[in-house]
Amino acid sequence: MKNFAFIAVLGTLAIGSPALAGDPAVGESDFKKCKACHSIIGADGTEFVKGGKTGPNLYGVIGRPVASAAEFSYGESLLAVGATGAVWDEASLAAYVMDPSAWLQTALGDPAAKSKMSFKLSSSGDDIAAYLASVQ
Repeated sequence: MKNFAFIAVLGTLAIGSPALAGDPAVGESDFKKCKACHSIIGADGTEFVKGGKTGPNLYGVIGRPVASAAEFSYGESLLAVGATGAVWDEASLAAYVMDPSAWLQTALGDPAAKSKMSFKLSSSGDDIAAYLASVQ
């Protein structure tokens, strides 16, 4: 059963998911909750959001391989998902920000998987993902 859940999650990540109905404008406003830990800074140095450095820079995260920002030290479970070749899409990122540990547990088929990101959004995951997709 573990392998089936793992394969299902990887299949979704590999082929992508249809665009969510998230609202980038709402996500931009809601990103205030995220900027305590995350910045959005373009490769050319353009600062879309100057935030904290606890989490990785989220510029270009949609379409980027999971756990791939060179300047950041990821947790073991997220690195394990990244090692599968998974790539962030809007659906997977929206689910991750709603409950990072639960997403990792499903993705890895491991109920002991944990996230270093302790924050969970109570709503707006699809809006945050849509906003991040718009900042590329």
